[in-house]
Amino acid sequence: MASASVDHLRQRKGAFRIALIPPEVLQALNEGLLETVNLNEFMALELPRLARSVAGQLGLDPESERLVDTFAMLSAFKPMQRHGHIARALYDLTALHAERDAVAHRLATHPSDVARSWAVQWVTLSGLPLPAQLQAVRRFAADPHFGVREMAWMAVREATIASLDEALVLLAPWVADADPNIRRFASELTRPRGVWCAQIERLKAEPWLGLPLLEPLRADPSRYVQNSVANWLNDASRTKPDWVEQTCARWLDEGTGVPQTAYIVRRALRTLDKR
Repeated sequence: MASASVDHLRQRKGAFRIALIPPEVLQALNEGLLETVNLNEFMALELPRLARSVAGQLGLDPESERLVDTFAMLSAFKPMQRHGHIARALYDLTALHAERDAVAHRLATHPSDVARSWAVQWVTLSGLPLPAQLQAVRRFAADPHFGVREMAWMAVREATIASLDEALVLLAPWVADADPNIRRFASELTRPRGVWCAQIERLKAEPWLGLPLLEPLRADPSRYVQNSVANWLNDASRTKPDWVEQTCARWLDEGTGVPQTAYIVRRALRTLDKR
């Protein structure tokens, strides 16, 4: 299936059940020619088939022993863990390639969002210090696909926790970036609790450490960023409710009549309001 022949599929609405995904769409997804548009498409992927397609497109051996061994053990792992093992196998194969940087670039710019998500995980595998990891993950934080953006912050979460003070300083310019995806990344990466990720115990106990990132975003024009800031504060409200209430009250007082701030505060206090 040539790339040009899938253009008519790009503006599709995703099927609301896996069984309803058209065979043409599923074939293109598994050949790495299309991005997924919803969770059903993501869950319907045949990962060995997609990985073989991507490997061949990168100039790697799709039938290498390293990949075959990885495919054989995938069923023993949870769905998201399977992606990590495939990313590692491709990373290991690339280490032996004469044009390693070129292969990495092809994966990072691949038409498949899932392939680009594997490239995100290479940042973690690289062993780079935190500043270099953040620099490397930035392109993925700005990716047009929501799934790649989520993988971007999750990939550097552990490194951020390990060097939290440094991370908060390094991320300060990100919250002033013109791209809302970059601003949102800084907020989402440092959420005290987060979703499907390790919790940041220091920020659960001392959420005020995150204020240098949150303050510039308290009236952000992007709803995407607003929701992340609100979720950040909602996380913190579970351990430091008084601080969250005081911060929200101050924001409302200092930003009287600002609808963006009012929206953030309303969502930030949703758990406390239920109590």
